[in-house]
Amino acid sequence: MWVLLGVLVVVVGFAARQNPLSIVVVAALVTGVAAVIAPGVTPAVLLAGAGETLAVLGKGFKDNRYISVTWMILPLIGLLEREGLQERARVLIQKLAGLTSGLLLLIYLIIRQVTAAFGLTSLGGHAQMVRPLIAPMAEAAAETQAPGLTDASRNRVKAFAAATDNIGLFFGEDIFMAIASILLIKGFLETNGIIVTPFALSVWAIPTAIAALLIHGTRLLLLDRALNREAAR
Repeated sequence: MWVLLGVLVVVVGFAARQNPLSIVVVAALVTGVAAVIAPGVTPAVLLAGAGETLAVLGKGFKDNRYISVTWMILPLIGLLEREGLQERARVLIQKLAGLTSGLLLLIYLIIRQVTAAFGLTSLGGHAQMVRPLIAPMAEAAAETQAPGLTDASRNRVKAFAAATDNIGLFFGEDIFMAIASILLIKGFLETNGIIVTPFALSVWAIPTAIAALLIHGTRLLLLDRALNREAAR
């Protein structure tokens, strides 16, 4: 039961509003040391437990250090936004006559789903694609459709841009048989005696992806109708 002290450290640390990373590291060390507590235990054994815990943390960081590489793109996006990326995206869309907000998002939905189906899930995303490019472009198209766009409609267009990325990724990635969600489903079914192959699961994800495309595509076209009605007032 001593190992539950790590849980106590987490609860107390978050209640005291301390740094989350520090809380997790301290909780891991406490758990590692508590795991070797026994009658007659020596300080050397306790230190050995702490050392083994640090070794496990270090190995986990080394083996998964590539994950932190993705954060390097965030400063680049911030620099591009500072230099006028969103403004240039707006100007580009305003030059394309006939491109509506709903049509733009529908095109992005198709691209997002198709690329996710091939395992290219990192080609989109809220931070690297929606906020700096897709949302400003959709907003610019909406302003062309309905001059004097209200704040409520503007926020609705932004929400649709974020939702389009979510739906395209969520229903597209399951078609790729090597994605983590497919492997999770396969493992869960096998533990319950149901043997399936990843390919079979990915094939059955295709009808769902098509339905998601049709349903959300219809919602995007209805968004265009709502913006056109606002422009006619």
